[in-house]
Amino acid sequence: MQLQGKAMRVTIYIGESDHHQGKALYMALLQLLKQEGASGATVQRGLAGFGANSRIHTASIVDLSTDLPIRLEWVDRPELVERLLPQVQAIVDGGLITVEEVSVLQYAPGRRPDPLTQPIQDVMRRVVITVTPQTPAADIVVLLLRRGYRSLPVVDDQNRPQGIITGGDLVRRTELSARLDLHPQLSAGDLQEQLSSVGDQGLTAEKLMTMPLITLPDTASLGQAAAEMSTRELKRLPVVNDQDQLVGWISRVDILRTIHHHRPASEGEPAARPTGVSIAELMYRDVPTVSPDTELEGILVALEKNRRRRAVVIDGDRQVLGIITDGDLLRRTQKEAHPSLLARLGALFTGQPLPAPITLPDVHQSAADLMTAPAATISLDSTLTEALHLMLDLGIKRLPVVDQEGRLVGLLGRATLLRGLLPQE
Repeated sequence: MQLQGKAMRVTIYIGESDHHQGKALYMALLQLLKQEGASGATVQRGLAGFGANSRIHTASIVDLSTDLPIRLEWVDRPELVERLLPQVQAIVDGGLITVEEVSVLQYAPGRRPDPLTQPIQDVMRRVVITVTPQTPAADIVVLLLRRGYRSLPVVDDQNRPQGIITGGDLVRRTELSARLDLHPQLSAGDLQEQLSSVGDQGLTAEKLMTMPLITLPDTASLGQAAAEMSTRELKRLPVVNDQDQLVGWISRVDILRTIHHHRPASEGEPAARPTGVSIAELMYRDVPTVSPDTELEGILVALEKNRRRRAVVIDGDRQVLGIITDGDLLRRTQKEAHPSLLARLGALFTGQPLPAPITLPDVHQSAADLMTAPAATISLDSTLTEALHLMLDLGIKRLPVVDQEGRLVGLLGRATLLRGLLPQE
């Protein structure tokens, strides 16, 4: 399993003599974390210390039987920490528990010469939030908007996948109009409005899910998963065991991070999986562009023209100044001045045309006001490995491609990059 970027570190201070249901408390905690799919935990035995009971515990030769301090550290994804902390607190009667945000630079097994041959079960995320066919639409909205899950598998009472629900499914099959993958920008009032909207419709997961659901066995290789995603243009796939029960989740970025981790240890070694495919072959050239003084209506027209959901801001010499995504528009526009913006963005998100054209009021916000700048770029003669490193290091999904003079010539995305990293037939 890959763990990278923002994570939470939980530190638990207890005593060696603390027990839970007849076993040492630290062992009970380790077993709980392991069975719930935690990334890993470490237990350390202290030499001396004191805690809430004010007694000093020491490991001196005179006090070998003393209750020594124990520290358990656990680092994991924020959503898993949030889910498991109540269970941890329930079995820790006394002691100290702290939680802090950390940045994970690396968490993976040793490097392999061909990472795409390893089975999915070595990399997949084992904790998957699911819903049942009877789950109300309002509960699904909370999971997608407030909790930030991108997709929700729908499972039966035997934990067998039946379908999947994404933000796009909600927008297409309910009366919601706003994009659903920008939950951090959603206020409590906006969330309540969305809940009221879907609650009045009486919908459940069974009516919202997309079927049939494509799954992969946990014994399949990462290469097979990558090929399936590239062929079907999918971002993630549920993983099942030999009883067709859901056991994990593999995403496109999980595979890219695995390839990234298994890169050569030194600059002198050849790049992993040289395929002979160039950035020029993979990039798409019909890039939506706007000038810095293009106003909001012109930006939306550029985004709607080919549904890339992002436009590159360039000057008169096609030098890249910044990039604008639909998320930037939601975050930075004066939405109260043009409420119809959400309808335009919702149609862009789902791919469904609006019943009638909607022109925004004359509100003077230009691309220079709305863009993210500076924008990271990749040169046309760079390698796919360099593009992969840049995307993952900066956490971006698409890279503007520039020529030797720095002029925009294309855009490279994660999907096409992954396809280029696969073995060529």
